[in-house]
Amino acid sequence: MARIALDATYTVDPMPSGIATYSRRLIGALAEIESEHQFLLCYRLSRWAERKTFLCPTTPGGRRNPRFSVRPYQQGLTFWLPWRAELFHSLAQRPPAFHFKREVVSIHDVFPLTGLAYSTPEFRRKFGRLLIQAAHRAARIIAPSEYTRSELIQHAGVDPAKIRVIPYGVVTPTSRLTPKEVVVERGRLAGKGGVIVLSVGVLQTRKNVVNALRALELLPSEYRMIFAGGNGYGAEAIHDFIRQRALSSRLTLVGHVDANRLLALYQSADVFLFPSLEEGFGLPILEAMSCGLPVVAANTSSLPEVGGAAALYAEPLDPSDIAAKVRQAVEDPSLRQRMAAASLERARQFTWERTARATLRVYEEALASES
Repeated sequence: MARIALDATYTVDPMPSGIATYSRRLIGALAEIESEHQFLLCYRLSRWAERKTFLCPTTPGGRRNPRFSVRPYQQGLTFWLPWRAELFHSLAQRPPAFHFKREVVSIHDVFPLTGLAYSTPEFRRKFGRLLIQAAHRAARIIAPSEYTRSELIQHAGVDPAKIRVIPYGVVTPTSRLTPKEVVVERGRLAGKGGVIVLSVGVLQTRKNVVNALRALELLPSEYRMIFAGGNGYGAEAIHDFIRQRALSSRLTLVGHVDANRLLALYQSADVFLFPSLEEGFGLPILEAMSCGLPVVAANTSSLPEVGGAAALYAEPLDPSDIAAKVRQAVEDPSLRQRMAAASLERARQFTWERTARATLRVYEEALASES
């Protein structure tokens, strides 16, 4: 039995996505499977007051799980923490504030090292440095895809022997909109007879939003795009493009939405479009597939690993190819039916229980390692 500390800080995000979703789902899945280990959920003091939103996982009967407890985690203050845990798992691709006996880090993507156009120089310097420090300190590294593994080896000089690829999971929806609710939702979003192209992710350069909008211009007038996500790096240029091309009547920016609203969007859309230029995994693809939604994704980075044969892939810098693939997924009835069935089957292959069990095996490896 070992005590394993995890940086649970991101679990308190009110509208979790990305690392926050990974942190919540992994910890929740670890609580549901048998293990001899004790887990310390560590929260930085800046988020300590918010920890009640995700305090400790509970047992299936609703009782507090005795294998999980909470600790503060702050550089310069909680210096005693490394003596309370045999292993620390950083869930957010940054090194812990203290050196632990053994360390594991999850590295979700490497664009701070590779994407010169995706963030500010200050962001790249800070988070690129933290990523490299975490990778070289860790006894084991968890990457969500073979693509991320190869990028770590190439751009961070990581020893391939200590990287383990563990894909994310996805939660199968337990409820669905009724046909009447779908009609109401579709009418509100796209009007009568409208076709909904849904895209989920932050409005930023890396997500290739401008080329998605150029593809929209090539689609018939009944096609309408819905973007769910807040503003990120490059959002100002995206909004300028929308104004300059007078596209506001053909798209809706709903911003960040909660889980129930996002589920309603997935279940009401005709097709899901994810043309991102760089992704370490691409969780929204699985979320869309878990709702049986046909997916069109970029043919780059990790996305073909995630979507497999269930998705259509487009050249992300070619708006005409994006538009053609979207029309194919919407307007070919037999293809659409096959894609919907394939999406559901593909999503069933990715579970958070599988992710958690594989993560436990990495903990065992790290605990047995010499460094």
